[in-house]
Amino acid sequence: MSTPEQGLIEKIRKLPPQRLAEVEGFVDFLRTREDEQPLNHATARASEPAFSAVWNNDEDSAYDRM
Repeated sequence: MSTPEQGLIEKIRKLPPQRLAEVEGFVDFLRTREDEQPLNHATARASEPAFSAVWNNDEDSAYDRM
């Protein structure tokens, strides 16, 4: 029985050499996205107090019920 990683490696091995750079670029993109995710969440949490006055007001309470 093969693991998902082994299956992926076999598929990569069957690609023509010119496609390997594309695969590598995509893998790098995915890794960067994963690495940035905690930073994005921390930034969103840090900005919540600043947006609280905008998000939590009586004028916009109608939107809260949508």
